[in-house]
Amino acid sequence: MVGREKTLKVLRAVEYDAARRRVWLFGQRCHHGATGAVLTVAAVGGLAAARMSPPVTVALAATGSLLMVHDWKDRSIWFKRGYGTQP
Repeated sequence: MVGREKTLKVLRAVEYDAARRRVWLFGQRCHHGATGAVLTVAAVGGLAAARMSPPVTVALAATGSLLMVHDWKDRSIWFKRGYGTQP
């Protein structure tokens, strides 16, 4: 490959964009809504598996739901991949 340089982008586990106040996990932007969805699924899974007490399950589900409501306007890009492709 004469005349061409290959650039290798190093994928970091956690990256923080201070200028735009964004957190990236393995190239995936971490949205409030996506985090809320994960917490809510964990609460439902914990309840189904009878691994969590009801107060913990309710608290986790409520927190997850509030995070999703807070970020609802960005729901179309919650799980969209790609560093730097999201506003």
